Amino acid sequence: MKYLKIRDSFLWFLAVVGLFSSIAFLAPLFLLYMNKGPFNREKSEYASVKDVRYVLNWCGLGEERIQKVVHSYHSARSLAGDHMDAFAIQVTRLDISELSKLSRSGDVVWYRGDKLNELAGQAVSFTRGWVEAPWLPLGDALRTKDYYVYPHSVLFYGPRVISAQLIYVRPADRMVFFFDGKT
Repeated sequence: MKYLKIRDSFLWFLAVVGLFSSIAFLAPLFLLYMNKGPFNREKSEYASVKDVRYVLNWCGLGEERIQKVVHSYHSARSLAGDHMDAFAIQVTRLDISELSKLSRSGDVVWYRGDKLNELAGQAVSFTRGWVEAPWLPLGDALRTKDYYVYPHSVLFYGPRVISAQLIYVRPADRMVFFFDGKT
């Protein structure tokens, strides 16, 4: 009787050790697959009008004015979620006066590039150094009167921006740009 209890305990012990060994072996393989696998690839020039309509809806311009997607980029994701996505969208109409009308309860939503508030300025500074999409104006290029910036989402870790989703427009040629980056 005592022998059966010892044997049963030993078998449970082996089962638990086997389970943990399997997890210890499979977890790194799973993480490698998720990081380098077939679903985590960089894509360029892939987006359709349907893929980018949320950008114009987020900032209040409306998807019905999309003419075409000129450029698109989607980076691979790191295990920590680091990435960069970007779009360049040509729209049928874009007037500077309508950007000032798009506000939420009296708050400014669109900032002219040379008149950014502190939050929008930090988000624009965060865009410096991303080189994956050479067609995308970033950093100091946005700090001119030619661009209007809509900071949709800016995430800070302490005083440092670690993630930003920016929509900005260049009214001169009716272009809308979208930047989504995380480090």
